[in-house]
Amino acid sequence: MTVTTIPGTDPGTPASTNAAPDFGDLRAEFRALLSTCGVYDLGWRSKIALTGSDRVRWLNGMITNNVRDLAVGHGVYAFLLDAQGHIQADLYAFNRGESLLVDTERSQRDKVLQLFDHYIIADDVELADISEKLTALGLTGPESRSVLERAGVPVPDLAYLQFGDVQWQEIAITVLHSGEEAKDSWQVWIAPEHVSALWDALVKAGARSTGTSALNLFRISRGIPQFGQDIRERDLPQETGQMRALNFTKGCYLGQEIVERIRSRGAVHRQFTAFLVEGPLPEPGAKIQADSKEVGEITSSAILPLPAGDRGVALGYLRREATGKELTAGNSRLTLAPSLLAFVP
Repeated sequence: MTVTTIPGTDPGTPASTNAAPDFGDLRAEFRALLSTCGVYDLGWRSKIALTGSDRVRWLNGMITNNVRDLAVGHGVYAFLLDAQGHIQADLYAFNRGESLLVDTERSQRDKVLQLFDHYIIADDVELADISEKLTALGLTGPESRSVLERAGVPVPDLAYLQFGDVQWQEIAITVLHSGEEAKDSWQVWIAPEHVSALWDALVKAGARSTGTSALNLFRISRGIPQFGQDIRERDLPQETGQMRALNFTKGCYLGQEIVERIRSRGAVHRQFTAFLVEGPLPEPGAKIQADSKEVGEITSSAILPLPAGDRGVALGYLRREATGKELTAGNSRLTLAPSLLAFVP
C-alpha cells in the first residue's frame, strides 16, 4: 500500500481565490441559487484516488454505501464509520473505471487518509491525494444547465451522481450532475490552472458569482447537514436522516453491526430535522426544551433573505418523544418543519 500526497499544500486553502465568503450582495447570491444560477468554487473539497486490484472490494468494506455494484461513470454518497458505528467522515465515491475517486471536505481529508491507511493491510490498494491536480466549480439553480451550455460546456444527459468526461476549449473536464431532488446542481471537475478561465466563461454566460455564505444559507434552507457542524463524530448514521448514504444489502463494512442493529430496532432516539424560528435566532449548540426538559440541540441556524421577508430557520436534533410538543430554544419558539421547502421557494 502506498499513500501519495502533494507536498507543500494547506488543507484549508482553496484551489483559487473564488471561494470568498461573498461577492458583495449576499441576498442576490442566495436568490441566484434558488431561482437562476449561482457559480461557486469547490476548491475546499479534496480528491483522493484509489487504485490497485483490490480497490473496489476494499472500499466496499469501508464505507456505508455500495461500491461493489457501482457502474463506471456513477457515484454514491456514503459515511465512513468507526467500529462503534459513529460517523467519522462523509464522502462521495465515484467509479472512474481505472480508479475510484473519493471526494470529501478538506477538513476531513487527513482523518479519511488516516483511517484508510490504518485498514489497508495486505490489500492491493494505493491512495493518492490529487487535490492539487483536480479541483471543481459548482453551479446551482434552475438555469445551471443552460449556463453551462452557453459557456460552451457540453452537458450529457446524466442521472443524479452520474458524470461524463468531455472537452471544453480543448481542455479535458468532467461534468457531474450533483443535483438532488430539492435542487438542480452541477459540478465541473477541472485542472486548477484552467479554473479561472472557466469561472469567467460561466459568469459571462449568466451565472452569478456566489460565495460560501450564500452556499451555507442554501444548505440550511434545504435541510442538508454539514459534517463538523450538524454531523459530529458522536452521531450515528440513522440519526442524521441521510438514508441515501446507507445500503442494507451490500454486506459487511466497518461499523455495519451497529447500523444493522438500529435498523432491526426500527428507530433511533433522536432525529435530525429542521425548525422554523420565532424570536431571536438560536446559536448552534443551543439546547431545545419541551416541558422544562432538554429534548434536543440546535446545530445550524440562519436568517433566510426571502422575497416575502426574512425568515429564521434552524437545523438540529430532536428526541423522538418531543414530537408534537411546544418547543423552545432560549427565548425563541420553534416549530417542527421536517421539510423547509414549503416555506422556501
